[in-house]
Amino acid sequence: MSHTQIGSFEIARAVELEFPLAPIRTFFPDLTQEMLDAARPEIPSGHITDDDHLMLSFHSYVVKTGRHNILVDTCCGNDKERPSRPDFSHLNNDYIGALSRAGVTPEQIHFVMCTHLHWDHVGWNTRLVDGKWVPTFPNAKYVMARREYEHWDAIYQSGVDNRHRNGFEDSVLPIIRAERAVLVDDDFELETGVWLEPCPGHTPGNVVINLKSGDGRGVLSGDVIHHRIQLLHPELSPVPADSDSDLSRKTRTAFIEKHAGTGNVLFPGHFPAPTVGRIESRPGGQGFTYEAV
Repeated sequence: MSHTQIGSFEIARAVELEFPLAPIRTFFPDLTQEMLDAARPEIPSGHITDDDHLMLSFHSYVVKTGRHNILVDTCCGNDKERPSRPDFSHLNNDYIGALSRAGVTPEQIHFVMCTHLHWDHVGWNTRLVDGKWVPTFPNAKYVMARREYEHWDAIYQSGVDNRHRNGFEDSVLPIIRAERAVLVDDDFELETGVWLEPCPGHTPGNVVINLKSGDGRGVLSGDVIHHRIQLLHPELSPVPADSDSDLSRKTRTAFIEKHAGTGNVLFPGHFPAPTVGRIESRPGGQGFTYEAV
């Protein structure tokens, strides 16, 4: 298990699964074959399969600040019913083992932080015990952006058949009922050097999580960027993953430009290994490169 240092903070990646999710040109409908062919030499082997599927990693980050153990995004979860995504239904993954290899047990997590409330980022918020969904992390508070929670709660209450409804029902509402949730503003600071920043588009209340310790800076970006091809083409938005594709393009482009060349370490939500890195500008302003750390 590799660990990354941001000043005195230690960050480890806990992988639930890696999966060839979909044909890359289906996921990014604005991606042409010519763009894909040109991008392929700059993308590491395994990030795009031989039959042009994009490989995504579903992982969490464990952030140890010295004061708290923080878990960011909790992947897909075991035993969950996902009618619209049968490949993710009734999983039986060793996620708890992955956390152990990252250096924590569920009981040692102080805070769970959710960049957004899609099913593949909240699944291990809960686990099935005696037929009931209960918090996986019994001593943790679950930090969620209030704007994000209210958006999905309104959809749930409306009864609209939405593909994220199941995830909200089995992985978010049990946390609310157990009184383990903390709903916060989009710029909430958990402790010195750990704070939220709004980055809407993928979802209405989507946030990134900033880290600062000593001279080190990092950012956990959730689904602002799904795949390395978006660094070459920030205008590519995944459909139908984004709630607002136009806004997603704007916030993603601004996010990449903000962090490019700064030395800030990016902890993306779905990049396979090499996962963690720094964004650099390409000569001539033709997109961006990624330097693994």
